[in-house]
Amino acid sequence: MSQDRQLQLVTSVMITAGFQVSERFSIRPRSFDLIARNNGTLLVVKVVSHIDSVSEEVAGDLDLIARHLGGVPLIIGERAREAELERGAVYIRYGIYAISPATLYDYFVEKIPPLVYASPGGLYVNIDGEVLRDLRERRSMSLGDLGQVLGVSRRTISKYECGMGTTLEVAIKIEELFNTGVVESIDLMNQDMNQERQKESRRDLSAARRDPIIPIEFLESLGIHLHTLRGAPFQALLTFEKHTILTGYGPVDKVVKRAALIGNLSQIAKNHAMCIITGYHKQKKIGKTLVICEESLHRITDGFQLIEMIGD
Repeated sequence: MSQDRQLQLVTSVMITAGFQVSERFSIRPRSFDLIARNNGTLLVVKVVSHIDSVSEEVAGDLDLIARHLGGVPLIIGERAREAELERGAVYIRYGIYAISPATLYDYFVEKIPPLVYASPGGLYVNIDGEVLRDLRERRSMSLGDLGQVLGVSRRTISKYECGMGTTLEVAIKIEELFNTGVVESIDLMNQDMNQERQKESRRDLSAARRDPIIPIEFLESLGIHLHTLRGAPFQALLTFEKHTILTGYGPVDKVVKRAALIGNLSQIAKNHAMCIITGYHKQKKIGKTLVICEESLHRITDGFQLIEMIGD
């Protein structure tokens, strides 16, 4: 399936599920392809044919954007390595969940959560440890007794009861033995951050300080924090108090083209939008986006004044 068709499919699924979806944009490279909101749920979505094509840098931007917008990052793809993504299975790319369009449909439209996650060596499931312990004790089975039946060690059974995942084969044996379900579904909206993702999430202003373009020192003097991005339609996220500003920066011929799109994205995300333009001496609104020149920006005395200007 082509990239455009896959993006159309994902957009259709989100609309069918009741989401408001951002406009499409053709800027490349891009760290995400759309933002979607349904009530309190916000998704920042990257759509690819092959999930292995998502680089560490793109995943870092995707995660950074989602966190500051109060949303969840999600990768939608068709293949991983040499195989198609399994329906109902969750894969992980640099700590971010990756699923197929079919799994996306099942989760948001049919309300059927995935049960399986991919890890080196195959497909695995999460066991409800408390349920397993209760079932074992009701049968008056020791850890060793259950381990013998399943062909694993006593210690492994103890780990299952503490929340460790297991293979599909073992999970099936457990459910056949006790004639009841013990597998926990996977909540795509509650992505527990593993160490890899935490490492990406600790990105700070050091990356921004290597970018000499945006007036970092001035913004910081107003109490505004800046996070630069590499592949988004906006060059930075500005955060002040509880406010987040999607921010474009550059010459007028390049940035004005992005202003309406940035405004649309901010509207879906329920945040602010601004474009700081060089070589330009006017101030205006393009859609929801404040377009301001550097000279006017430097007249601002604090972050609250900037938020007020954007909101006018």
